[in-house]
Amino acid sequence: MRTFTVLLTALFFTLFASPMQAAENYSDLMNRAGMQRMLSQRIAKAYFYNGQGISQKETAHQLNIAVTRFQYNHDALKKVSNSEMQDLLGIVETIFASYKDLVKKPYKKENSAAVLDLSEQLLNVSQNAVLKLEEISGAKIDNIINISGRQRMLSQRIAKYYIAYQAGFQEESYVENLETAVSEFQSALKVLRAEKRNTGRINSLLDKMQTLWDRVAPYFLKIREKGNPSLVLTSTDDINQIADEVTALYVEVAGAAKNSSR
Repeated sequence: MRTFTVLLTALFFTLFASPMQAAENYSDLMNRAGMQRMLSQRIAKAYFYNGQGISQKETAHQLNIAVTRFQYNHDALKKVSNSEMQDLLGIVETIFASYKDLVKKPYKKENSAAVLDLSEQLLNVSQNAVLKLEEISGAKIDNIINISGRQRMLSQRIAKYYIAYQAGFQEESYVENLETAVSEFQSALKVLRAEKRNTGRINSLLDKMQTLWDRVAPYFLKIREKGNPSLVLTSTDDINQIADEVTALYVEVAGAAKNSSR
């Protein structure tokens, strides 16, 4: 009975406490808001992979989970009591409704251009929501956490444009978006590896990320010459998981530093 009471109390505070009043709620909301950027790209990536008949069982599962998780995070973010944030989330909701409707339908090339466009719109407004949440909270996220968290999104964005190219979307603007994401990922990885606060575990994970990146990057850099969609899928998914763990570890490192300075 005591366990039930404790769980019920925890649930009450999770659902009804003001997000900006508790540090743990704020951290959770920032993580969810950041994750929305990654999910906006992961949904499109899974849609294209599934439509091309590559790892269909896995990519169908990824698509369903990503859509569900985006909605779950969105519902949590809607609890923030701020009119400007609510306006942004209203835009997110409108875009996501169209996006979700398209990706749930069987793959058609005529719908795929709209999927790419909506994934970009959703990414942009999700980024604005991250910035707004940071602004109204009065807190400032450690830059290394932002850099690491963004790697999650970039891994899925790169895979999205890679598979879209294989599906016939070979316009120069799409190739440029891919090349920009690749350049940003590589630059950020160098910054992460040079971070002086890295622990042994963080360095070990970044070594793994570097190894995966070195193996798969040639397919991005020479997209017009080579094609290995299956390798790209598994490698970028592994990179995404590593980036997620590294980001969580940086949160711990930053938190420890703040506590020691008090």
